[in-house]
Amino acid sequence: MSNAQRDRRSSRQGRTVRAAAATTLVALTLAACGGGGDNDADADDGNADAAGPAAPATIPELTDEPLDLSFIWFEWPPAQLLEDFANAEYTKERPNVTINVNTVPNANWHDAMFTQFAARQTDFDIAVLDSQHIGEAVTNGSILDITDFINENIETDAYDPYLLAAYGQYPQAETGQRDESASMYGLPLLGDTWTMIYRKDLIGDEPPETWDEMIEVARQCQEDNPGVSGLAFHQANGSDAAAVTYNTVNALYGGNLWNRAEGQIEGVINDEAGQRAMDILVNDMKPLTAPGSGNWFIDEVNAAVAQGSACIAFNWIAASGGLLDPAQTVLGETREEILEKLGFATLPTQDTDLVPLGGMGMHISAYAPDERVAEALNFMRWFEQEDIQKKWAEAGGVPSRTDALESPEFLEAGPFNQVYADSVSRQRDMWNVPEYARLIDIENTNVNAALNGAKDPETALDDIAREQQAVLDGDGGL
Repeated sequence: MSNAQRDRRSSRQGRTVRAAAATTLVALTLAACGGGGDNDADADDGNADAAGPAAPATIPELTDEPLDLSFIWFEWPPAQLLEDFANAEYTKERPNVTINVNTVPNANWHDAMFTQFAARQTDFDIAVLDSQHIGEAVTNGSILDITDFINENIETDAYDPYLLAAYGQYPQAETGQRDESASMYGLPLLGDTWTMIYRKDLIGDEPPETWDEMIEVARQCQEDNPGVSGLAFHQANGSDAAAVTYNTVNALYGGNLWNRAEGQIEGVINDEAGQRAMDILVNDMKPLTAPGSGNWFIDEVNAAVAQGSACIAFNWIAASGGLLDPAQTVLGETREEILEKLGFATLPTQDTDLVPLGGMGMHISAYAPDERVAEALNFMRWFEQEDIQKKWAEAGGVPSRTDALESPEFLEAGPFNQVYADSVSRQRDMWNVPEYARLIDIENTNVNAALNGAKDPETALDDIAREQQAVLDGDGGL
């Protein structure tokens, strides 16, 4: 690590605290705030038809003065990677610009952004949003419509249409489709999905092919290796942890989260397939996890793998790089030794082959000053170029351009990168609606309760269906 990187890492810890403090300050002063930046939008939180202003199709003249371009994301390795990468590469084109990636804890990520959006005044220029956050941000008028900019500056044919839709389009089409007439509000920053991480030295070189087989292999591995749990996966009641786990099992066993066309959740998520998935998760998978794992998320799953205490684990690819670091694991003193024990594979199939969509897009705050809007547009144009996407892949990022995904720079950079490339066509997302934050909270709470024995599985799923339906119906539908 260079001295400059150390300085940025050290100062970043302070920025993490300042970002959280700024969010608190905005919340306290919300009633007194009447305006935002130069691009203040006439948006009403209660107006579902509201939308932020449109960005110019052509990048405005850029300043030569020193400028800080600020992102907001949650605290995990890709955030530091982005800051280091951008300050090493983007500054070759724009030496007067410093990139700051401010972070907050994952559990606070949504509120840290949307509290400031509600105040129409942000201390960030680019928000890194989950795909499901886009609807809320658009209907609140909080992010710029960049459709014209994309049409003029981005090679859209270089992307899988679904990735462009998932990370930028609103309203969003059904999974796997892109509506060419819909507006675009973001561009891909980081692609992601789950990988299955398995102990080759405990279960063999070949990973299980079906979910049922995976459960049996994990059960046998746990019986054969005292002190090692069969499975490690996300269970926490926070962010989207427990919900993504249930949604993944639901999809693989042929279930659906809702009927989008009819706005119907009740009777869909808790149908026979949905109940089967919840039963498998709680009664077959949960007993194969470690005691006290009911609050596990990304870091805890990685720790279980690194400590050699899990036969099979599931985690986001973008968060898995540290598993190959000998300083962070007991599985080997070199990368090669670790890979003799660890394997990475696409998720097993079952009734379907669906996998969860992860990753996030970049979105420009409607309240950023004009000179930073111009810089943000220029950064997006720069970042989405083929050569930069390949450099991003080589540095450890997960690109979204097809040419970068298929490049040696990406496929040879990590043993899990082929997993992502093979998974893109299998991805399924959740509900991309303004009510997302409330829907995910309901599901997390109830799935976590079922996993921890506070509710029986059937009751938990029925409660999810009833409470989520009430959210949609109470808001006048979609």
